[in-house]
Amino acid sequence: MATENRDIKYINKDFGELRSALIEFTKTYFPTTYNDFTPASPGMMFMEMSAYVGDVMSFYLDNQIQENFIQFTRQQNNLYTLAYMLGYRPKVTGASTVDIDFYQQVPSLLVGSTYSPDYSYALQITENTSVTANTVGSSNFLVQDPIDFAFSSSADPTQVTIYSINGDTPEFYLLKKTRKAISANIQSRQFTFGAPERFQTIEINDSNIIQVLDITDSDGNIWYEVPYLAQEMIYDTIKNSNPNDPNTYTDQGQVPYLLQLRKVPRRFVSRFTTPTTLQLQFGAGTNTQNNDEEILPNTDNVGLGLPYKRSLLTTAVAPANFLYTDTYGISPSNTTLTVRYLTGGGVQSNVSANSLTGIATTQNIKFQNSNLDPVLAQTVFNSVAVNNLIAASGGQDGDTNDEIRFNALSTFATQQRSVTQDDYLVRALSLPPEYGTIAKAYIEPEKIANILPGQTPSVLDLYVLAFDNNKKLKTASNALKTNLSTYLSQYRVINDSIKIKNAFVINIGVEFDLIVLPNYNNNEVIFRCITSLKDYFAINKWQINEPIMLRDLYILLDKVDGVQTVKGVNIVNKVGTNLGYSQYAYDLSGATQNGVVYPSLDPMIFEVKYPDTDIVGRVVPL
Repeated sequence: MATENRDIKYINKDFGELRSALIEFTKTYFPTTYNDFTPASPGMMFMEMSAYVGDVMSFYLDNQIQENFIQFTRQQNNLYTLAYMLGYRPKVTGASTVDIDFYQQVPSLLVGSTYSPDYSYALQITENTSVTANTVGSSNFLVQDPIDFAFSSSADPTQVTIYSINGDTPEFYLLKKTRKAISANIQSRQFTFGAPERFQTIEINDSNIIQVLDITDSDGNIWYEVPYLAQEMIYDTIKNSNPNDPNTYTDQGQVPYLLQLRKVPRRFVSRFTTPTTLQLQFGAGTNTQNNDEEILPNTDNVGLGLPYKRSLLTTAVAPANFLYTDTYGISPSNTTLTVRYLTGGGVQSNVSANSLTGIATTQNIKFQNSNLDPVLAQTVFNSVAVNNLIAASGGQDGDTNDEIRFNALSTFATQQRSVTQDDYLVRALSLPPEYGTIAKAYIEPEKIANILPGQTPSVLDLYVLAFDNNKKLKTASNALKTNLSTYLSQYRVINDSIKIKNAFVINIGVEFDLIVLPNYNNNEVIFRCITSLKDYFAINKWQINEPIMLRDLYILLDKVDGVQTVKGVNIVNKVGTNLGYSQYAYDLSGATQNGVVYPSLDPMIFEVKYPDTDIVGRVVPL
């Protein structure tokens, strides 16, 4: 009986099926041993207990399998872990953003026979300045970028207007700067570390955590956040001035900061384990005397610690064996870390317009010069004002479980890499403005005629243009293109090569003739037509290699109130550097086919540089 092959079923999973299977098994193989299957019998007690245990084990097994898939997991800690595995960082809160205008008065200064603002009284407002609301219970907003009223560029313009006059001369000028602000408060925690340990972790428990602002240790060292500990390179910013960089860039006004890559041994990663718990993890290195950025690969170190050193041709050499240090950064030891992080956001942070009118502390405001008239300086200091002309938006609660699932699955496919041409285009346009502003960008594969013999056709030509101080198109500077190259180097696919080139600017003017309806003032109709064309040719609406559709211009002018008939629209070329235009001439008549002005084969853009004078209209008779 013991060696008999028994018919055992493996498909029963719940209590009822397991109980029935045990009864049938007993009746089949032990017909004379036990035949009392009444509910109160001792044998039924053991069979039901076995069915109960089987049912519970089956449930937990199914549940554990389910928790391994992000589409079906129910436990929130597993959902967060799986989201990080797929490359998505769940959001536990959403901070609202708003443009905040900062104002200050400065006295006038007579230089020769011309009055201008006296920038010696220009103020500086430090980074991480908190702006408060005038309503009780509203969120505070944080301005993370510093403000220098004496500095002006296309990326950070200073608007100047006359504030008051004394007789016929300006007495005070009003300076205005605009900054992005987020609804956040700065919080701080301290953590003490003893002997070094590999991959040490700490946790911050708080509600509505936005992100880690910075971490410094008791020795003054800065710890940098990276997406994963194996990433040792970060973006570093230095001032664009000659003492700080061996390459002399003369366009500090257009590119105030230079972007560089820096290798950092002190780094950490952060991840949310629950909506109210942020975990920070540090590196594996325990020898803090040897920092990663101070050690370079050495041929004497290849194979260090590996057996059979003579057979390196067939040995897999890991980076950790190549250097005298760990590749995951160092671990904090015998120090105290001060962690500053941001909290806030939520739906309630979407404050209304004209509600952010105060600066939390005046300690963040200071003069650049010390030799100033104290009475006048105090007047200027008291003139500082802030306001949000539009309502804050974007504040929302954290991701729901379903949002985490969908966002994680979509993130996994991209991995933040630039794969397609559009990826590179968007990445180039997202260069932070402190490193220069990419006004226009266009990318295409390198032309066949330009490919050298033996060269792979993986080269992409990226054409870019920049803005000057007046928001007119100009050639991108060397500093800007260097920053862009550094920025793209961390996102490009390894076999892609990118050549950054200058696009061409073709300046144009618009001439139009029209017939005005009776009882309409000719000058008013012409003014409305010119205003419509200014809006149509606004440079923000135009891209490189975009053609001009003459039919659209006719329709646009026909819609203007008072226009009876548009007799003609003509596009003319404006050229000549001595006149303030581009140096490149363009055969517009030859490029016009079937009512379309086509761009050239070389990437270019049409620009109405001086719309006040380059758009001309006239009224003609019937």
